[in-house]
Amino acid sequence: MPFHRSATPDVDVIVVGAGFTGLYALHKFRDLMGLSTRVFDAADDVGGTWYWNRYPGARVDIESVHYSYSFSEELQQEWRWSEKFAAQPEILEYLNHVADRFDLRKDITFETRIESVVWDDEARFWTVTTSNGETVTGRYFISGAGNLSVPKTPEFPGIDKFAGEVYLTGNWPHEGVDFTGKRVGIIGTGSSGIQAITEIAKEAGHLTVFQRTPNYATPIGNAPTDEAEAAQVKANYKELRDAARNHFLGVPYDQVQDSALAVSVEDRRRVFDERWDAGGFRLFIDSFRDILFDKEANDTVSEYIRERIHERVNDREVANLLAPSTYPYATKRPPLETNYYETYNRDNVTLVDVKNAPIDEITPDGVSTGGVEHELDVIVLATGFDAMTGPLLAMGMVGRDGLRLDDKFADGPRTYLGLMMHDFPNLFLITGPQSPSVLYNMPLAIEDHVDFAADAIANLHAEYLDTIEPLADAENEWVEHCAELASATLMPNTDSWYMGANIPGKPRVCLVYLGGAPTYRAKCAEVVERRYEGFVLTGADSNRTSLAS
Repeated sequence: MPFHRSATPDVDVIVVGAGFTGLYALHKFRDLMGLSTRVFDAADDVGGTWYWNRYPGARVDIESVHYSYSFSEELQQEWRWSEKFAAQPEILEYLNHVADRFDLRKDITFETRIESVVWDDEARFWTVTTSNGETVTGRYFISGAGNLSVPKTPEFPGIDKFAGEVYLTGNWPHEGVDFTGKRVGIIGTGSSGIQAITEIAKEAGHLTVFQRTPNYATPIGNAPTDEAEAAQVKANYKELRDAARNHFLGVPYDQVQDSALAVSVEDRRRVFDERWDAGGFRLFIDSFRDILFDKEANDTVSEYIRERIHERVNDREVANLLAPSTYPYATKRPPLETNYYETYNRDNVTLVDVKNAPIDEITPDGVSTGGVEHELDVIVLATGFDAMTGPLLAMGMVGRDGLRLDDKFADGPRTYLGLMMHDFPNLFLITGPQSPSVLYNMPLAIEDHVDFAADAIANLHAEYLDTIEPLADAENEWVEHCAELASATLMPNTDSWYMGANIPGKPRVCLVYLGGAPTYRAKCAEVVERRYEGFVLTGADSNRTSLAS
């Protein structure tokens, strides 16, 4: 793939992140396209989010056989998952296997953060400055920084004065933590908190859970891999992957019914029971299509989950605190659990409601809520992430004419297809804001986006051009389209990280595309078929010339 331009950068492609995105991107650009490629990651090895999130109980919430790469048939056939829903160590082992199998580490620079990413409009490439003082230029910049990779800054006064140990679920010590006999407090009951609570309670002398908002947690249904089922998957992987890519969530579920309100009470209960028992996201995405769109339909499943919580928690008052009632099911990411609610039946577990008695401060001896001090030896912060936009804003991105990404995103993210941005040429956001991303099977979403970037770059080279960038009008229309889709759902009225509501001062807008993966993928294909409709493609020796129809 020869270049046709006057200025030559150090490399063709610069990639940030050595998780699922970075590993596949490196293989795609370097091995399959012959482009010089460098990858940077802050960690000292591969893994991305699965490198950092090593807290007790960390586990995938998409079935392992689907939460994996599809680009290599040999890889699919040779890897064996030990559990239906793999735990963090096994996913990290898988990513290490991929890195070894495709000899990826030699082009990854570890223990290096990106401090600035600046577009040079005259040279027509990106200048990247790293934490170790290195400056690297590249024609194309690929962000694989992830959607949930910047932990939320603790907002509790006095946290730095606590005399005991403090741990963050999103940056867990690699040597592990011994909780034996200790008084442990955990703040946060989102997905990470729920997973950690179940495991820490088995070891701690006493565990105090500080809960502000309860979650609709449902059974994950994990089990050892069934060898007969695994063999069937391997024999039909292509069909399963095709079915997954044509499903809203990127998994090959096929039993969803149209409306929870169109069936009898008995039939609805039967569907809910079957999906509950099957586990995973089946209750959310494979029961009734309208639960995310119709409040009355959502009420049926929300009440169902509350009933199931009360069945599992012995103390009625505790059950009431654990049963959500102020927002609809699935307007926050639905956590999956194993024996989470039973954990509160243990003598060594206490639930503290910090909605009605907020955390006053962290003292040297523990956590003060409503004037009551809870003495602790260890505090675990499961307080979430600055999702979607946080990882991008952390890299100091500056586009054409000095436009800072912070300013471009001042009122919320502005992208086209969740993939690229006006005034930021040749910069690809893999599973970026306003794409299906976290409401899709991430490895498949990553492959889709990396393949889109690769095809766009190949097209530029074939046309003797060197930049691609969304038109301002196309970007504006996409932002409006995403907002319209969100407004048709129940999601905007719930305070969640989907809406940026967990970060003080963050614009309150929906950060994900809610039209579903099949619709989104069809739109991307249509854009390409129409010669990159909505984009402007330019050459080094020409004015900015759109090739889009």
